[in-house]
Amino acid sequence: MGKTAVIVIDMINTYEHADADLLLPSAQETVPAVTRLIDRARTQDIPVIYVNDNFGEWRSHHGEILEEALSGGHADLVEPLAPDERSLFVVKARHSIFYETPLAYLLTQLGVDRVVLSGQVTEQCVLYSALDAHIRRLGVVVPRDAVAHIHRDLADAALRMMERNMAAEITTADRVALSP
Repeated sequence: MGKTAVIVIDMINTYEHADADLLLPSAQETVPAVTRLIDRARTQDIPVIYVNDNFGEWRSHHGEILEEALSGGHADLVEPLAPDERSLFVVKARHSIFYETPLAYLLTQLGVDRVVLSGQVTEQCVLYSALDAHIRRLGVVVPRDAVAHIHRDLADAALRMMERNMAAEITTADRVALSP
């Protein structure tokens, strides 16, 4: 196993979107596991990279995205896992964390060959990002308790697909091996 990075997908969120009412219960369950995973990574000097939707705000940067999420009605879901001064931040516009972002280049620069995908939504952004990571020959780990879903049945199917079709390791946040 080479170098690992923990990727936090779309957790800097105001939850003011069409599926928020379906996502919120799962996000509330997921935040403690994501927070533990981030804390473990930071303690072990493992890169933590936030890849977050810009919500169509093309003039936003990561600080503005974070400020807006922290001033919204669900700051309790953002504050525990907010980026620190060492965190890296990539803004995305579509489902995959790789689609037209500099993430692949960043991972190469960091010497990362294995990603731990956490965040939301399991059956959308996490699934598409896992496929794109697999295509790029990166090892993929998905802690099932650190990914939130909109539809449980689709999330379960997505996790099975990631494991079977993309050789992803499906585990829990506390069992993820972060370093060799």
